[in-house]
Amino acid sequence: MNVPRRYAFVLAIYVNTRGFAFVLFEGSLAPVDWSVRELRGPRKQARCLARIVTLLDQFLPDVLVLQDTSATLRARRITELNEAIAALAEARGLPVYVYSRDKVREAFAHFGVNNKQALAEIIAKHIPAFERYVPPPRKPWKSEDARMGIFDAAALALTFFHANGQTSG
Repeated sequence: MNVPRRYAFVLAIYVNTRGFAFVLFEGSLAPVDWSVRELRGPRKQARCLARIVTLLDQFLPDVLVLQDTSATLRARRITELNEAIAALAEARGLPVYVYSRDKVREAFAHFGVNNKQALAEIIAKHIPAFERYVPPPRKPWKSEDARMGIFDAAALALTFFHANGQTSG
């Protein structure tokens, strides 16, 4: 019998223009830790990478999940940082999984998710710990709420669980 491998800790990191967000899961519906890290000023790239090294050292995850930026139009800095994070993880022998926005949409398609706000609300509905982090719907003239990064990272991790047959409920 072929049983899918269960990973003890799954760390998902979502890089954005402000810095990055991460969510650490112990199971598909069991987040352990999460946060948004905003970094400003010079050497933002190096400081982000240093913070991510700290996360890897602190949590010792079994797998790392990132966004596949090769299929999207993301800023070069974000793409380069994502590649640097993947290289860092691979150098540590940590398996890296990447999922495009389309793969994330596919994983949540059965919920009828059509935008990031709906995605955040669905995730919060299934993981009550995230309920208080759902930002209000974005107005067209406002920039995206920083908390949305938590849901982007969580969506990546949940896509990993879905792709590996480890969904709960």
